[in-house]
Amino acid sequence: MEQATKNIFFLGKGGVGKSTASALTALHLAKTGHKTLLVSMDPAHNQSDIFEKKFSEKAVKVNENLSVKETNIDLWVKKYLSDIQFQVKHTYSYLTAFNLENYLDIIQYSPGIEEYALLMAYKSIRQKAKNTDYIIFDMPPTALTLKFLTLPRISLLWLDKLMDLRNKIIEKKKIISKVKFGSKEIERDKIRNKLNHQIDEYHQINTVFEDHTLTSLNLVLNTDKLSFSESQLIVDKLARFNIKIRNVFLNKLVSGFDTDKIQKEYADCGFQQFPLSNTPLLGIPALTSYLKQLPSFIKI
Repeated sequence: MEQATKNIFFLGKGGVGKSTASALTALHLAKTGHKTLLVSMDPAHNQSDIFEKKFSEKAVKVNENLSVKETNIDLWVKKYLSDIQFQVKHTYSYLTAFNLENYLDIIQYSPGIEEYALLMAYKSIRQKAKNTDYIIFDMPPTALTLKFLTLPRISLLWLDKLMDLRNKIIEKKKIISKVKFGSKEIERDKIRNKLNHQIDEYHQINTVFEDHTLTSLNLVLNTDKLSFSESQLIVDKLARFNIKIRNVFLNKLVSGFDTDKIQKEYADCGFQQFPLSNTPLLGIPALTSYLKQLPSFIKI
């Protein structure tokens, strides 16, 4: 049976080295024979600097098994708003007299748009990477990442409420009709159709996020107190949504630092140490040389 493509997310406080950890892991997996796609979801897009190569929305092959791409968030926000406009015009045809473009210009600045746009980008990436073993996501700063990862579950809660409301409206006004073709019934209510479609979509994404065989969340942290505190916040918030951290990457580790406290705190997680490099980890030769010096690499 063909193995499903696995998500690998790298998250953590800004500046801890998520991009470097993502790049090193991507090179390691590619070196061990796995087809790997590294995706920069962070607007800062550090992967171009790390690999010393220009990346864009179109994946660029950097070696036999590794390709890298950058997600253009502004582009996906526009696509998301365009999709909203299409849905409104086709679902609520009686509103076509209104100038929707003027409202969409305002909506693009609304809270939550970036998260939905990133989720839209994620779905597209998954659909196009069917022959890929691993998709590594170099994630944005903590706030946006947490909203992205919890968005499917929260959306399902809202959609369930909306579906209940729609069903009550249909029951009271009797506005629904069904056409039978043999034993099959076709739903004719456009709004309920759309709600069902969205519920299915978010349920599928949420199932993948919560399945440790399909998704691995890797927390990157440093040895300083601020990094450790924010890491705890990430773990606690994700746990409320049944999303667990799989591995901890302790980056920029200086010689002589006692890691016992951190390892005890994350005893249920895999643990990978990245010692502080004496030279900048820029370019494939430098990254490859650094990997060779590591005594081991955890199983992702």
